Amino acid sequence: MHIVIMGCGRVGSTLAHILEDKGHSVAIIDQSPEAFRRLRSGFKGRRVTGFGFDRDVIAEAGIERAAAFVAVSSGDNSNIISARVARETFGVDNVVARIYDPRRAEVYQRLGIPTVATVRWTADQILRRLLPEGAEPLWRDPTGQVVLAEIDTGDRWVGAKVADLEEAAGTRVAFLTRMGEALVPAGSTVVQDGDIVHLMARADDLERINTALAARTEEGA
Repeated sequence: MHIVIMGCGRVGSTLAHILEDKGHSVAIIDQSPEAFRRLRSGFKGRRVTGFGFDRDVIAEAGIERAAAFVAVSSGDNSNIISARVARETFGVDNVVARIYDPRRAEVYQRLGIPTVATVRWTADQILRRLLPEGAEPLWRDPTGQVVLAEIDTGDRWVGAKVADLEEAAGTRVAFLTRMGEALVPAGSTVVQDGDIVHLMARADDLERINTALAARTEEGA
């Protein structure tokens, strides 16, 4: 399929190469011709100089036949405006915009624009490495209300059934990582030593979940 990318920075150029390697047709837009130097010499996609929210510019990039539009420039406003033009003017359903201000995510979500909040995502990744114990978000929805949290249960829940862990946590286990492989468990699945548990939960429930799961140690169960 044909995909239009606005922004030829590190993210945009990396996406362009990955998508092209997967056999897709790619056009990439940037206001600076110098930005295209990030593209490899063998890049076969189209390079378009201009602003992604300019209708003539994205039309030149082939937006009318595009199956998807990605806005990953350095400006939040430019990304959102471009995504809205792609969707509302040219009828592209599959659009994604990167933003730096996570407070705007909920607003953009209501406009029907899926967003990747760079600052929030980066902070979450750092926290997961600084604080390996307990639940830290691996993913969160654009509104920030629902998260996929990764927890290391240590020895506390080894030998317990997933159903018992879910009851204690008051939420659902999305999947387990066992010896590097993902496993979708049943309620009767037994937690093994080394398992990493991934839970779906509301963000404001993480502290309660941590407390509930840690209590098993105190009970010696």
